[in-house]
Amino acid sequence: MSTDTTDPDSAAEGDVITIYSDYVCPFCYLGRRSLDAYQADRDAELEIDWHPFDLRSGKRNPDGTIDHEADDGKDDAYYEQAKENVRRLQEQYGADEMELDLATEVDSLPAQVVSVAVREAHDYETWLDFDEAVFAALWHEGRDIGAEDVLVDLATDVGVDADFVRDALADEERRSAIREQFREAQQRGITGVPTFVYEGYAARGAVPPEQLRRLVEGE
Repeated sequence: MSTDTTDPDSAAEGDVITIYSDYVCPFCYLGRRSLDAYQADRDAELEIDWHPFDLRSGKRNPDGTIDHEADDGKDDAYYEQAKENVRRLQEQYGADEMELDLATEVDSLPAQVVSVAVREAHDYETWLDFDEAVFAALWHEGRDIGAEDVLVDLATDVGVDADFVRDALADEERRSAIREQFREAQQRGITGVPTFVYEGYAARGAVPPEQLRRLVEGE
């Protein structure tokens, strides 16, 4: 989790902030908590231009399943350090509602597929409600956001039809398009999440609200 500032090709403009993230990344959840804290002090809310990012791509089999035993170069020491960082940021951002430190066994690709579909077919507020519901289901309740029935429950709670969710999950062309989005993000220089982008500049990691303010306002 780094917090450097760079200049990738993709940029948000105006009152829109681009965020690259993966639902199974605890720092993505904590980064959103930080963004909420920053937004609370703004007169005008920043709209989120969300881009999915697949942290499980290196462990994904050709059939789309996850090989949780695959060596991704992350040993026990890495995960212990990650847990320590999560706990530190939980305290810093007041995220006591988090029930999990890590979600290493959960595949977020189905949730990302549905989230993109909702964003394309519904209004922004519906997408944002669904997006926040996915984060809460995983990090507050420990639910499997890769399960169809969980995604149907979350979507119908925000007014999205259950058949819409099932159709999105069954659409292989949509999954292929999502995988292409992952590749495009990497080509733009996105190497980790969360990454916040505003007008050509980026901040990586679950950075504090004051750093998001500097990113957006230049202060």
